[in-house]
Formats: sequence, structure tokens, C-alpha cells
Amino acid sequence: MKNYFIRRYTLEDYAIWNNFVSGAKNATFLFHRDFLEYHSDRFQDFSLLIFNEDKLMSVLPANRVANTLFSHQGLTYGGFVFNDKIKLGEAIDITKALLEFLHQDNITTFQVKLIPSIYNAFFSEEIEYAMFLANAKLLRRDCLSVIDLTKPFVVTKTRKESIRRGEKNDLVIKEELKFDLFWNEILIPNLDKKHNAKPVHTTEEISLLQQKFPNNIRHFNVYAENKIVAGTTVFITDKVAHPQYISGNEQRSALGSLDFLYNHLITDVFKDKNFFDFGISHEENGRKINEGLLFWKESFGAKTTGQDYYQVQTSDYYLLENIML
Repeated sequence: MKNYFIRRYTLEDYAIWNNFVSGAKNATFLFHRDFLEYHSDRFQDFSLLIFNEDKLMSVLPANRVANTLFSHQGLTYGGFVFNDKIKLGEAIDITKALLEFLHQDNITTFQVKLIPSIYNAFFSEEIEYAMFLANAKLLRRDCLSVIDLTKPFVVTKTRKESIRRGEKNDLVIKEELKFDLFWNEILIPNLDKKHNAKPVHTTEEISLLQQKFPNNIRHFNVYAENKIVAGTTVFITDKVAHPQYISGNEQRSALGSLDFLYNHLITDVFKDKNFFDFGISHEENGRKINEGLLFWKESFGAKTTGQDYYQVQTSDYYLLENIML
């Protein structure tokens, strides 16, 4: 086994961290420190850098809560970040080194939510195998509804009729640089009414992130007679377009506003991406499915892919020893 050295991220690591992430095979702009730091007041950051001697082999966006380390709870996905030169044996050794490091620091449990495979530049399932070897428990499995834009997909008749309804109602789609109108008139009222909740991002936070990542965060509003009726904020990576927020007013079905908007995004704005990721359609950590929401996404031609969450006891690091025959 190689001599791995692990230490916590500090501000002095800003450049080396971001440089590694920019060349990784399984990373997106969510792992850039500018994205991670926007909600630093909500989490006890415990991000780690893993070296073999003086060579950076992996980074892990993470936060700590009591005796548990999470692959960052403020991110939609996470886990170990690797470059495309990583070998399976190295990934297993890195996982073993991490668990032992955490065990020695009295962190008893490690929870990791993996990045869905559609976001990766190359195959990147080394950690799934390492989790199996370490007797990790599968805590949760999310099902994402995704359109593979590189292959033919079928939109249902009902969805096409709703799209035409949007055309007949002379709806207008505009890309916007400001989020206030959508947040204040559509998103916040809807979340409060339906779920007694608020958006994860405030308008100030999403505006700041958009300024830092203008090519990765884009926003679109839908107007009927110059009045906003729907909108969506889309997170964009090299291969994937993913609506982070979507909402419409009470007339969305009669107007066809959301279907009209999404047809435009899928067939025009993001047609050159590999995937359009609608995200999850379930509740209760994946145990219950919102049937109506899933039906809507699948009516656009979306299929299902998964995202796994694992929990491993750090004291089981020894299970990753002597794996290679």
C-alpha cells in the first residue's frame, strides 16, 4: 500500500483544490470552492485532501456533524473526486486510508452520497466497490428521471397537446439574469403553500452563485401578456442540464406554461447536452414516489437512473486491507 497522507482543507488550498476539480473525471462546478463556500455558515466544513507523498490523489467535499462525516450535505451529490488516471487498487487504498484517518479522529461513521453516473466524464464506480468491500450499508437510493439527448426519445400525445396549448396562448420565454421576480411571485409562495418550506437558496445566494458561475447557472421565465406565470433555474455541467428550481402559477395547466418551457429547453436551449436531468420524484428518502410528478417527467421521454447513499463504520477500515491477491 502506498503512503497516503490526509489533511483538512484550508484557505491556502483554494487554488490546488480547484485545479484538481477542474481536471477530474467525476466532478462538476458544485465542487468548486466558490460554490462550497456560499453556505459555509450552515455547515462545519471538513473537506479533505488526500495525497500520495506530495501528489494530490483525491479531494473530498465534506462536513462534520458530531461523530459523523458527510460527503457534503450542502451538495446534491458528492463523494471522492478522482482524475482519470486513478486505478481501482488506488481508490480502495484511498478509501481505507480515509476511514482509518477518520477512526483515529474519533469520527465513527462516514456517509457518502455518490455523484450520478451521467455527470461523469469516464466510468467512475470505484467507490461503490470499495463500499461493498467495507460492508457499507445502502442507506438510500434515489431515482432520477433523465432524458438521454443522444438517442431518440418519445414525447407523449398528452404532453404535445399541452405544449401546443402554450403556443396558442402566446406564451413568451425569456432568459433572465435576475431571480427576484420568479422567487418572490412564483417560487416562494408555491413552496410555502404546498410544503410550508423555503427555497434552499435565497435570491442573494443564487444571484451570487450565478455571477461566479455564469455558464453553469441560467434562469428562464415564462410570461403571458407580460406577466410572469412560470420559471426555472437550470444548473449546467459539461454533459447535463438539470433544473434546480421549477414552478408555475395556478394557471400552469390551463396555459401549458411548464410544458411549453421544458419543451423549449429540451429541444432548443440544451439540445447539444448528453442528458436532461429532471431529478427525483420521490419522498421519504426514496421510499415513496410522487406518481403524478414521475408521470409528467416520463411523458417527456425520461428514463430512470439511480443515485446511491452509503454509510460505513470507520472502524471497518481493516476490511480493505490485503484485497489484491
